[in-house]
Amino acid sequence: VSKLESKSTLQLVNWREPKKSAAAFGVSLLVLVSVATLSVISVVSYLLLAVLCITITFRVYKSVIQAVQKSDQGHPFRSLLDRDISVSPESIRLLVDRSLVLLNRFTDQMRKLLLVEDMFDSLKLAGVMWMMTYVGAIFNGVSILILADIVFFSTPLIYQKKKVRQNETNINSVFKRTSAFFLSASSPKACTHTHIY
Repeated sequence: VSKLESKSTLQLVNWREPKKSAAAFGVSLLVLVSVATLSVISVVSYLLLAVLCITITFRVYKSVIQAVQKSDQGHPFRSLLDRDISVSPESIRLLVDRSLVLLNRFTDQMRKLLLVEDMFDSLKLAGVMWMMTYVGAIFNGVSILILADIVFFSTPLIYQKKKVRQNETNINSVFKRTSAFFLSASSPKACTHTHIY
C-alpha cells in the first residue's frame, strides 16, 4: 500500500497526469492561502460549503435530466457511495509503527543535542535556531508552507522542461558536429593525393 501511495505521490508531483497535479496544487495552495488569511474553522466551513454546493447542484441537474428524458439512471454518485473507504486496522498499525519509529528517533536525537552529547552538533543546532529566529520574524509558519508547496510542485516541472531543452541542445550540437565532420571529409580540399615518383 505504501509503495503505491508513494508512487502516486511521485506521479502527482512530477505532473505525469497534469489535470490531477494542477487540481492538487491549486487546492493545496488555496487552502494554505485561506488558512493564512482566515481561521481554520472558517476555511473548513467554506470548503465543505463549496463541496456541498457543487454536489447538490449536480444532483439536482441529474435529477432534472432524468425526469425530462424519463430515464432511470439512479443516484449520480452511486459508484462513490458504494466504494469502500474504511481504513483497515493493518494500515493504521503500519502508520502508527512508522510514526513511532520516527518519533523515537527524533526524541533520541533531540535529547543528545539538548544535553550536549556532542558539542559541535549542539552548536550547529544553536546556530540553526538563531537563524530561524530571523526567518520567523519575516515569515510565519503558513507562509513557509505556501512557499514549500509552490517549490514542491514547480521544481520537478521546471527541471523536466530544462532537461528537455538541454537534451534538444545536445542533440542539435551532436548533429552539427557530425554533419560538419562528414562535409569536411567529403570536400575536395580534404582529400590528399599521394604521388609516387
